[in-house]
Amino acid sequence: MSGPSGVGKGTVRQKVMEDETLNLAYSISMTTRGPRAGEENGREYFFVTKEEFEKNIKEGNLLEYNFFVSNYYGTPKSYVDQLRNEGKNVLLEIDVNGAKTVMAKCKEIGDDVVSFFILPPSMQALENRIRGRRSEPEDVIQERLSKAAAEIDQSSNYKYPVVNDNLEETAKLIRDIIVKESNKNSD
Repeated sequence: MSGPSGVGKGTVRQKVMEDETLNLAYSISMTTRGPRAGEENGREYFFVTKEEFEKNIKEGNLLEYNFFVSNYYGTPKSYVDQLRNEGKNVLLEIDVNGAKTVMAKCKEIGDDVVSFFILPPSMQALENRIRGRRSEPEDVIQERLSKAAAEIDQSSNYKYPVVNDNLEETAKLIRDIIVKESNKNSD
C-alpha cells in the first residue's frame, strides 16, 4: 500500500486490519526519523540511528529503503520473513520507490503481490491534511506536497488505485479486494 504523505494510509490500514478474517500482519518499517507525539518504537516504526540503518543497508537486511526529508525509511526483511513464516498475509505501507522495488523482487521469485495506491480526493484536501498535523515546518510541507504530485503520477503502476474520500468505504473496498484476490489465489 502506497500513497502520498498525508493521504491517510495509516488510518486506512488500521481500519482494514480490524478484519481478522484477512489474516493480515502489518510490516513495521524502520526509520531514522524521530517519533511523533504518541508514537512508540516497534508499533508505528522501528526507530533507529542513522548508523544502525546504514549497517542494515550494508548487511542486506532491508527489502527496500529510501531517503526522504532527511531521514531513511525501509522494510526490515527479517521481520517480513518472520510474519510470512507465521502464515500471515503481510501488508507493507511503503513509498512508491520502495513498492516498485518490492514488486519487482516478488515478481522475480514468483510471489503474488496485491498493490494499492491510496489517492486523495484532491490536492487541496491532501494539503489540508498535511497542514492539519501541525508537526512540520513549511519547507517540509512544501517538499511533501511536491513529492505527492510526483507519486500520484505513478499510481497507474499499482493494481488498485483507490481514492480515500471516506474512510469506511475505502477500507471496505480494500477488504473486498483482498478477499477477492485471496480467493483467486486459493483456486
